[in-house]
Amino acid sequence: MVLNKKWLFNSMAVLWFWVGLAQADLTIQIDQSSDNAMPIAVLPFEWQGAGLAAPVNLSDVVGNDLLRSGKFKPIAQNRLPSRPTSLQAIDFAQWKSLGADNLLMGRIQESAPGRYDIEMRFVDLLQRKQVIGKRWVDIPKSALRQVAHKISDLIYQELTGIRGAFNTRIAYVTVKNLKGNKQFSLEVADSDGYNSQPILRSPKPIMSPSWSPDGQKLAYVTFENGRSEVVIQSLDGKIREIVASYKGINSSPSWSPDGRQLALTLSKDGSADVYLMDLQTRNLRRLTTNWAIETEAVWAANGKSLFFNSDRRGQPQIFQVFLDTGEVRRISFEGRYNANPAVSPDGRYVAMVHAKGGFNIALLDLHTNEFNILTKTYLDESPSFSPNGEMILYAMNQRGQGKLAVVSPGNTTTQILSVQQGEVRSPSWGPFLSN
Repeated sequence: MVLNKKWLFNSMAVLWFWVGLAQADLTIQIDQSSDNAMPIAVLPFEWQGAGLAAPVNLSDVVGNDLLRSGKFKPIAQNRLPSRPTSLQAIDFAQWKSLGADNLLMGRIQESAPGRYDIEMRFVDLLQRKQVIGKRWVDIPKSALRQVAHKISDLIYQELTGIRGAFNTRIAYVTVKNLKGNKQFSLEVADSDGYNSQPILRSPKPIMSPSWSPDGQKLAYVTFENGRSEVVIQSLDGKIREIVASYKGINSSPSWSPDGRQLALTLSKDGSADVYLMDLQTRNLRRLTTNWAIETEAVWAANGKSLFFNSDRRGQPQIFQVFLDTGEVRRISFEGRYNANPAVSPDGRYVAMVHAKGGFNIALLDLHTNEFNILTKTYLDESPSFSPNGEMILYAMNQRGQGKLAVVSPGNTTTQILSVQQGEVRSPSWGPFLSN
């Protein structure tokens, strides 16, 4: 069945386009720190312009990025022995006692009102040489934080060999109580919670945002018309279309790696099953035909299979279905409850919600079958990998309030992201930005 396009600009929702900038809607706290984090010196950027300081503290942004990764621990500003602005000015003996192997320094210069040139130099203190040098010119104030995230990405890749994922975006849903009525908002923000932008506001629930591979669109579930429907919307607001509005359940959208198909849970034929929708023709292919509830399907990294949640064994477990043969294989065996799968970008790991005295995020290695519980927070759900696979964003509950958190699979570092009023849930980490 092919659905006609339905445009949803109705009185029940207010559509907000991707324009302008906003302050941080999410507040961040580092809940734990890793004893294995590498000390790193992040010097204040030299300021050359009107006023006492640059409009954005670039070194703070970079330092916080590196700290949140769990792999690095920036040296406190009051412990910096000096603040050199060139390689020649570095007294390398000063830094040896601090255990820092690397140092970042830079300059931000006002080139015209509201426009800035930025230089960064990253120095290997052991080899006593510059290993990264880069310059950005004519940058508007609104893009200064993005440049800082790019600097963080360059440093992360230099020191780990893995592409950084700080210059990325996250989507999530906030729920606020306004004069006794709930207000749902689908938001998109930078990976650190800044520059949050409302994509949709509605008095009806919004759920399960899923990024398109190009990062230009979101698929999500809305109840604006009194029942669940799956919508695809571009971030600029120019395209907004219902793609699934069948009788019964329409939920759990997930984009294929090539962006041509959408996995969905539909109950139009009776039981809740996993379907694939060709986004060009809107043709449907039913993947599962079990009497059980089968939902939360996500794509394998190679696009040849999907992982989904099913209670066909009496309790929710994770299964894998292969597109070429239709074979269904159970992959989770630890405990009686595993649900809400998320696949790492390299295809090796599946994160899931695991119940053992509580609901926590666990990680299954598909190569070794090693199973580890990653989190110690409460009522965890909705795991989502960063595009480099180094961090997992998820929803949790803290003192009765829904918040987001980030855990690094290789250590215990966790950051908590919350809104000042209301709750935040249903996170989804976007792909790498092309520019």
